Amino acid sequence: MGYVVLHLDKSPDNEVPMTAHIARTKMPPNAVPELTYLNEELVGFPEGVADRTEAINHRLEHAGPTRKIGTNQVRVIRVMLTGTQEDMQHIVQEGRLKAWCADNLEWLRRTFGAENVVSAVLHMDEATSHIHAAVVPIVTGERRKIREKKTDEPNKRRYRTKSAARPRLCADDVMSRVKLKEYQDTYAIAMAKYGLQRGIDGSKARHVTTQEFYRNAIARQQNLQDNIGELLHIEEEKRKAVEYATKQEQTARAELHRTTAELNAVKGELKTERLKNSAAEVGTTILDGIVSMIGTSKVKRQEQEIGALRQEVAARDEAIETLQTKISTMQNDHSRELMSMQARHLTEAANIKKQYEKDLSFLQSVVRKALAWFPRFREMLRMDELCRRVGFNDEQTETLIKGKPLKYSGVLYSKTHRRRFKTENVIARIVPDETNSRKFTLRIDGMPIIRWFREQTIKLQHYIQSEHSGKELKL
Repeated sequence: MGYVVLHLDKSPDNEVPMTAHIARTKMPPNAVPELTYLNEELVGFPEGVADRTEAINHRLEHAGPTRKIGTNQVRVIRVMLTGTQEDMQHIVQEGRLKAWCADNLEWLRRTFGAENVVSAVLHMDEATSHIHAAVVPIVTGERRKIREKKTDEPNKRRYRTKSAARPRLCADDVMSRVKLKEYQDTYAIAMAKYGLQRGIDGSKARHVTTQEFYRNAIARQQNLQDNIGELLHIEEEKRKAVEYATKQEQTARAELHRTTAELNAVKGELKTERLKNSAAEVGTTILDGIVSMIGTSKVKRQEQEIGALRQEVAARDEAIETLQTKISTMQNDHSRELMSMQARHLTEAANIKKQYEKDLSFLQSVVRKALAWFPRFREMLRMDELCRRVGFNDEQTETLIKGKPLKYSGVLYSKTHRRRFKTENVIARIVPDETNSRKFTLRIDGMPIIRWFREQTIKLQHYIQSEHSGKELKL
């Protein structure tokens, strides 16, 4: 179940701006102009009364209060009635909006008096359907202060007082703490049939005014721009990390190729040593035959030399075996290190990719929400790009985006005319478009920049033509 929303607010003296807001003679930025035709006035005005402000004054004039109304006295109480956004959408989709409006109007008249409810307007052109009601606080009965004195001082002497049945204007009686709590209770009971319930009794939640809402929205927009810049910076750091990991992998592969080449070279040397050993064995066999046939001292000397050669070959074989063992160990260690490095790289790359996709998804979500929450956000980005394209720097662009005038001397570039125009002490400013309130336009000296570029081009052409004509006359 959703919650009912009932907000009462004492109004200042001037109700003309609020009447313009409710009647949509002044369109607020959070309303959709195309849906304004769905708005409906639920309370009819008396004859000769044109709008809400006149209806308030009409009630005050005809209620018959005997006291003069003070300049600082509250003349009307603004009441806003609605519910949770999702529940209000369900009420509209189920075709129960008309009954909901009738029940709200009945509750208002039963609670404040039918004659005091001078206006009630249904708004359908905003995100959540709601009713703006105007209640003139005309009451009867003894004043609240007198009732309290009766309780506190029962033996005090009394004086004749005016009739308690006379009507009087008193917002304090209507807006007492006990009454406000009672309103929340009875309104929740009246709205229970629509799946709406009372809010938490004693909650410290505070109503946010329209001014506070827009101020907070502007602050959130600035924070959003800062977050977008930070996310773009993080994305750039992630990209650099991926490039660094790729370079490490390429270095490891080059090291593997070099080690493989060294291993192949050692294997070639081993084959050569084996051939030498085979040749030595053949030579020994031949010498044995010669010794058996000749048996001279020369052969004995050669036999000694062959023995020494065999010892040298044996030592060489032992050294080769040791070298092969070391090579095998190095190859195994290198393979393990390479596999470990590849595994770490794959894990880091997967984590970086996962985090990148998460950050990108979050950034896209933030941008979508920004475009949905702030309809002018896309237009402000377009203005930012336009300002930078024509030649304003970051600081000047920021000043223009804030809607402030900028005194500028320098060069402005027109992409359409492919030309730069030198300016002296012009005033640049971004203002709402006259034809479309959702658009902005960049103006130079109060003139749209496109038209300003066109006029500068025409002036330049006239100057060139006059210079050319002057030269012809001199000739």
